[in-house]
Amino acid sequence: MIEEILPPGVRSAEAFDDLAPAPLFPEEAALMTGRRQRRRAQFATARACARRTLAELGLPPAPLLPGPGGAPRWPDGVVGSITHCDGYRAAVAARRTDVAALGIDAEPAGPLPRGVLGLITSTTERTALERLGERAPGVCWDRLLFSAKESVYKAWYPATGRWLGFTEAEVRLSPTGTFTADLHPSTPPPRDATLRFAGRWLVRGDLLVTFAARSGGPFRPGPESVCGLSPGGAPGLAPGTA
Repeated sequence: MIEEILPPGVRSAEAFDDLAPAPLFPEEAALMTGRRQRRRAQFATARACARRTLAELGLPPAPLLPGPGGAPRWPDGVVGSITHCDGYRAAVAARRTDVAALGIDAEPAGPLPRGVLGLITSTTERTALERLGERAPGVCWDRLLFSAKESVYKAWYPATGRWLGFTEAEVRLSPTGTFTADLHPSTPPPRDATLRFAGRWLVRGDLLVTFAARSGGPFRPGPESVCGLSPGGAPGLAPGTA
């Protein structure tokens, strides 16, 4: 599913359950000590997806341990991102020479909990969401905006080592399945930091996925579809440490 919104050079792997064998390296297993079985299985499947992406890049399997901020530390010269939610786990990776920064996020269908939207959006964004809702009422635009910001943050933090609040990213969603994000960090970013990201989103069944990468790079997304709904998608169903 997620490969449909990725640019060339980005490898991906995904799973919709935790049934396949997913052994962990001892260092990774130690991170899950004391965690519930469901969380351990989710973590292991996501790590297995990540190792499949590395294999596609010609790299050997290796432990993926959290770095500062909890984001996985990828091998030298590689950028990657992991996501998981109920019924879905995925990972993407690319060589830094092909994509400088990237992030993915997956969310279940359904609106955000009451009271959350006002905490993560600007007045401009909320106005835009109302208009999108009138144009395509079958999409949960509030959840989609949240996911897009999550993807942007996952691309931003590993590249800069700086936190970014939800309201420090102004996201503009398009009903054609794309989005852009302009960042306004409250503290001065590194001199070479990118403050604009571009992305794509996709809704299929009861899941939505988003991908973000540095704007201006080799971002050439896959085939576009109406309202970001993949073939067979149903508008009525749309909407810590990885």
